[in-house]
Amino acid sequence: MIGLYREGDSLLHRLPAGIKLAGLLLTGLASPFVRSPLVTATALAVVLAGYALARVPLRVLLQMMRPLLFVMVPLALFQTVVAGWQRAVVIVGVLVALVLLANLVTLATRTSDLIDVVVRVCGPLRRVGVSPERVGLMLQLAIRAVPLVVDLGQRVREAQHARGLAASPRAFAVPLIVGALRRADAMGDALAARGLDD
Repeated sequence: MIGLYREGDSLLHRLPAGIKLAGLLLTGLASPFVRSPLVTATALAVVLAGYALARVPLRVLLQMMRPLLFVMVPLALFQTVVAGWQRAVVIVGVLVALVLLANLVTLATRTSDLIDVVVRVCGPLRRVGVSPERVGLMLQLAIRAVPLVVDLGQRVREAQHARGLAASPRAFAVPLIVGALRRADAMGDALAARGLDD
């Protein structure tokens, strides 16, 4: 889950947030050009080495990878049937590497530092009427929304099991969407009360 900074004094923690974000951006831009399973495996090994460098416990890494399985396993099976195992390894491996790298950046960087970098980068946009501070606020709200929605999903799932509706996608999706919209409305009201509704 993004936005969960872990205290530490590793080299990765001490790197400036701008360098880490730039590295993440460049990696994302380079990812479509990966064609070889060997290059994919090397990229994954480098990302995992980054976790070791940042001294992230193995259990934390495994907790982050568990939700990926629900998406990556069906994707791997589909790509294997459609495009072959080598292409499946590349596509799934690159996606996993990017997600793990993004999580590593957030684990080793304070959210406030990341947002400060984004606000500074968006500074020139003032000339065209864009407020960098509002961009930073939107990013902070988006990061904060992720654990809130995950928590809401867990509570909906528990209520679903308590009612004996564990197999019903509708019994999960409808309360989740309604709950998320209510939280969004409450957040909008809070922003409006602070004069940020324009």
